[in-house]
Amino acid sequence: MTLETVNIWCWIIPLLVGVLCAIFGFLLGKSSQTNSAEKAQLEELIGEKAQWDRSLADCKKELEEQKAINQSNDKPFNKAQANSVFGKNIKKDDLKIVEGIGPKIEGLFHNYDIKTWKELSLTSVRKCQQVLDSGGDRFKVHDPASWPMQAKMCYEGKWKELFKWQEEHKHGKL
Repeated sequence: MTLETVNIWCWIIPLLVGVLCAIFGFLLGKSSQTNSAEKAQLEELIGEKAQWDRSLADCKKELEEQKAINQSNDKPFNKAQANSVFGKNIKKDDLKIVEGIGPKIEGLFHNYDIKTWKELSLTSVRKCQQVLDSGGDRFKVHDPASWPMQAKMCYEGKWKELFKWQEEHKHGKL
């Protein structure tokens, strides 16, 4: 190596190192700016999540209060009266007392968490049809149009009216 070659390398090497350091510095600085923007966005999302969590907690609390009110308003089941009107043993919240509902259809309603007369009485006819459709083609012949009404009579203890209605409308058809 000559003195002239060493002189050129003395200039080129520090120049290349400087350029590389500038590029790395730029990239590191840019990534830290991106991280700070992402951190700000993350903090904003965390704040929104906290709001939604509070809203959800309020809704759950309100739902529990409504359930407590509804349970306190439940009508008592008069088993003796129901048994005397129908001439057979009637169990509380037995969906099979509704004309057109048998054990298999009752099981379908239980799968949809409809287990009481009150719940069935509050169920729309469309939802009843959806429950039937979930059982397959063998349940197509059933007509659930009167089921919520019959369940409401059961829930309210209107046994004579229910019996009379069922006698007048054979097979639960309106």
